[in-house]
Amino acid sequence: MAIEVGSKLQGKVTGITHFGAFVELSEGVTGLVHISEIADNYVKDVNDHLKLNDIVTVKVINVDKDGKIGLSIKQTVDRPVDAAPPTRPARFERQGGDRGGFNRGDRGDRGGRGGKPPATRLSFEDKMARFLKDSEDRISSLKKNTEGKRGGRGARRD
Repeated sequence: MAIEVGSKLQGKVTGITHFGAFVELSEGVTGLVHISEIADNYVKDVNDHLKLNDIVTVKVINVDKDGKIGLSIKQTVDRPVDAAPPTRPARFERQGGDRGGFNRGDRGDRGGRGGKPPATRLSFEDKMARFLKDSEDRISSLKKNTEGKRGGRGARRD
C-alpha cells in the first residue's frame, strides 16, 4: 500500500526523542510524529503519552521529496464539527479595572505624550527628517537631565 497524504495507518513506536516519536509503518517505512501532533493538549514530555513498541493510529500529513514522512496522532481522532479546538489559557489577567497599562483598543492614542499625527504616506526623506528631529529632542532632554547630576567630588577638571 502506498503512503499518501491524508491516509490513516497503524504503526509501532520505534523511537522517542524530545521533539517527537518515530513510528514504523508498513514495509519498514518510518515517519515522525512531531511533539505538537501527539495530543490536543500541551505535551511537555513525549514519554508521558507514548512508550516504545506502542501500536498507534497515525494520519499522514506530509511526504517530502527526500522521503521524510510527517505523521499526526491527534488528527486521527474524529471530533464533532461544532466542537471548537482547545483554547490556551491566558498568560495573565488583570483584576479590577485599568491600572494605567497599555490597552490594545487605544493604539492610536499615545496618552497625551505629544503623539505623532495619524500615519500618512510620507516620503523616505520626510520619515528621516521626523526621526532625526525626534532623536535630537530625546538626546537634548537626556543631556539636560544629566548635566545637573555631575556635581560633587568627581567634577570635571580643566
